[in-house]
Amino acid sequence: MNPMPARVTLTALLWLTSTAAIAQGDIQQTSGVAIHQQRDAVMKSERVMAEALKRPGLLAQYLAMRDVYATDTSWPFRVIFNQYLSWFQTWVGDYAAARATFSIAQPAARDDAPSPLREGGYTAQPAAAAILEMARGQKAIFFNENHSYALTRTLTVQMLAALREEGFDTFAAETLYETDTGLQQRGYPTAETGFYTEEPIYAEMVREALRLGYRVVAYEAVSNATGSAREAEQARNLQRDVFRERPDSRLVVNAGYAHIQESGKYLDGIAMAQHFRRMTGIDPLTVEQTMMIPHEKAANDHPWYTQIMQASIPPGPVVYRDRDGKAWALKKDAYDVSVIFPPETSRRGRPDWLTLGGLRQSYQVTGALCDSSYPCLIEARYENEGDDAIPADRLVIEWMGRGAIASDRVRESSDNVPLADLYLRPGRYRLTARDANNRRTQRQTITVRASRAAP
Repeated sequence: MNPMPARVTLTALLWLTSTAAIAQGDIQQTSGVAIHQQRDAVMKSERVMAEALKRPGLLAQYLAMRDVYATDTSWPFRVIFNQYLSWFQTWVGDYAAARATFSIAQPAARDDAPSPLREGGYTAQPAAAAILEMARGQKAIFFNENHSYALTRTLTVQMLAALREEGFDTFAAETLYETDTGLQQRGYPTAETGFYTEEPIYAEMVREALRLGYRVVAYEAVSNATGSAREAEQARNLQRDVFRERPDSRLVVNAGYAHIQESGKYLDGIAMAQHFRRMTGIDPLTVEQTMMIPHEKAANDHPWYTQIMQASIPPGPVVYRDRDGKAWALKKDAYDVSVIFPPETSRRGRPDWLTLGGLRQSYQVTGALCDSSYPCLIEARYENEGDDAIPADRLVIEWMGRGAIASDRVRESSDNVPLADLYLRPGRYRLTARDANNRRTQRQTITVRASRAAP
């Protein structure tokens, strides 16, 4: 795993500081925190992560990050480091902890559109079907995500097949490394593929694009540019690598947060999507997925989100459209449509959205794989992929020891061993379990059979 370039984190994290502070429940304003404290916190977070990544194996790296979090409780450090820790929590499959550690509050704002329940004529529609209809005839569709909340990746994964059938042929994702020149031929991501691809659902997004025959493009800036200059470099990379030699390409992009906004100021200039439109003349369909989401604390949900869920909880992600098919967006000038995700429920501490809309199902594993060495990391890799592949899913089992996870995270079997659930597509997998020293305790092959409820 390569650490994220400082040019990415220093700019992005300072931009997120104010909303992150609100999300962590701190009342004081971030203006009270000197900019040098914020920069020091970013640099310390970078150093801590770099040191953690020297440890043998992901589990040891995660535990090192968690130990620092437990020992340094200063607010300026926590408000930055919480996001770093949340990345590792998603990588080891502890999505509940990641959502609790780093969550960006979504209060009402002056530029919010009126609630779709208050404006006449809007009705809720399943997001995948509605967005696919909106994408017909489009040259590019941009999805955004919250890097610490993998829920915001799930709809994109689910839509790749339908978009491919619609004629989209190129997929680009933030922080893919252009140095992984074997990705397209290999067909699966490894630790050398990118930064966020260490998380299994992000990896599944890239894997699914490859399986469906998309041309996968790395568009991340490779210079030391920051702010608007970095956004412009990303847009130039897309223009050059996607459209210069293949002007008829149709592009799907996955990017973080406001990189896909189509109007307004972003950092010290404008966002990648704005540069992209100026350079290519292509107006992308922009799908916002990070605002109308459930938060760890309901008080951090947007008021319109609360209102919608009180009226009726949808079975899956929805969008609102009027009688003419025009979609509702919370920030109507910046995005074309807002996706609204329902509240999550969990099974043994893992959220229900890990099914990816029915593409995957739960598969129970037990602590017997750990040979009584806890905590242990259990990973499931597709049988036809190498040992270097990012797993289809992974989780940590902690039991009766330091930092043992809450009682609702695991259940005890009749044999007095913990139970946990992986989420996997039907197929064959290699299961491996490793202890905190990266020693493999067990390895076995399993078959996940399609359930009758699967689509």
